[in-house]
Amino acid sequence: MRAAAASGAVTASYTNYIPESVKSFVSHLYRYIRDGDVSGAHVLYEETFHRLSADLYRDAPWPPAEAVAAYCDNDQFFLLLYRELTFRHAHARLPGLTLKHRILILVPILFVSYIGVRNQKWFALVVVYCVDSPKFIRELNKSLIREILEREKEGLEQFTVMNGYDHDDGSNVLKMLGYYSMIGLLRVHCLLGDYCTGLKFLSPIDISEQGVYTTVIGSCISTIYHYGFANFMMHRYADAIHQFNRILLYMLKYKEYHQKSPQYDLLLKKNEQMYALLAICLSLCPQNNLTDENVSIELKGRYGTKMTKMLRCDGEKYYDELFSFACPKFIAASPSVFYNQDAHRLQLKLFLDEVKQQQLLLGVRSFLKLFSVITIGKLAQHMGWNETSLRAILMAYTHKTHAVDNDGNIISSADFDFYIDEDTIHATESKSIKHHNDYFLTHILKFEEVIGELAELQVY
Repeated sequence: MRAAAASGAVTASYTNYIPESVKSFVSHLYRYIRDGDVSGAHVLYEETFHRLSADLYRDAPWPPAEAVAAYCDNDQFFLLLYRELTFRHAHARLPGLTLKHRILILVPILFVSYIGVRNQKWFALVVVYCVDSPKFIRELNKSLIREILEREKEGLEQFTVMNGYDHDDGSNVLKMLGYYSMIGLLRVHCLLGDYCTGLKFLSPIDISEQGVYTTVIGSCISTIYHYGFANFMMHRYADAIHQFNRILLYMLKYKEYHQKSPQYDLLLKKNEQMYALLAICLSLCPQNNLTDENVSIELKGRYGTKMTKMLRCDGEKYYDELFSFACPKFIAASPSVFYNQDAHRLQLKLFLDEVKQQQLLLGVRSFLKLFSVITIGKLAQHMGWNETSLRAILMAYTHKTHAVDNDGNIISSADFDFYIDEDTIHATESKSIKHHNDYFLTHILKFEEVIGELAELQVY
């Protein structure tokens, strides 16, 4: 009785302050879902909800479900969807909200199976449930999505082209949830610090090709961020640089097209985090030909000074600062999945230990880039070491610039190679490839923009 009275009081207090635009939004969304109008529901979900949140609830929560029940015939199924929308908004915008406040019931799956939503909704569902309900994700992986993707690689399936549907227009519910659950599990294991397992879950998806995950910009950004971060923590710096450069270049070209997206705040945050990670990667593993010119200009504008100091071995505080800003919110592998400071400190310590080891090798790299041929004795004299210590350092440098990829192959991330013939070191620096076509195309486009602007000017 007391709970019912409290609920009634909440409803009465909020009803008096619910704007007409919110009442209209709830009633129309309810009607579209009830009538199976996918296009109408999609517009309200993707555009109207985002606009109302920005205008009316930028720093405040939406009214509780009990307060809007009158505008949807008190439909409990619809109110579950409403709670999911408003909880996710509160989690993104309001401080102090933990994951516990947004643990939801496994009913929106029924919603998506009834109205057939687009990939944006699948990704949103998995993001919500992957941390809160690991058992749910394990059940999803019982789908045949791995076998389907393997068959697609062999040309026996058209999963990506058909967006998960069969030729007979069967439901794609289980397959799409299984697909996005692999992305969700990559994220979970990155939060836990188990990067190898996270990458194994994602291995059926060819990250270098266009796929279903790229059809949703939030999914694409999140996938590349966590994939790059996992490779970064496993010392596969070249692979991480390549992927960060790829998505940052996309954001430079098309960021303005996503300004109305409800995921725009996420895109901006991940964009800045990936620039910070790219700065760390290039400081630990300098590369000449893995970053686009435009991305390099943006990176230098943000972190040029800090990168210079990090390369001079006196920038440990900047490594700490950039890592703490760019890393995900680590959690502990315990029943409590809340953000854990101990988990963060452990990952930070592991990273800074690696930085200290890498900084010992930066001097060797500098000297090897100066000399194409030099004896071990002469290099040891330049660096103030004995020959035995130098040989050990050269072995350590070779170890640190090589890693094992997902297929078990040993790959090099060094921007030059060297070998020792008896007591002589031979070094060969890889030359950067100049893409003259990209240079001319960029300036042609800029020239066309200038001509267009001049044509619009009125001559008096």
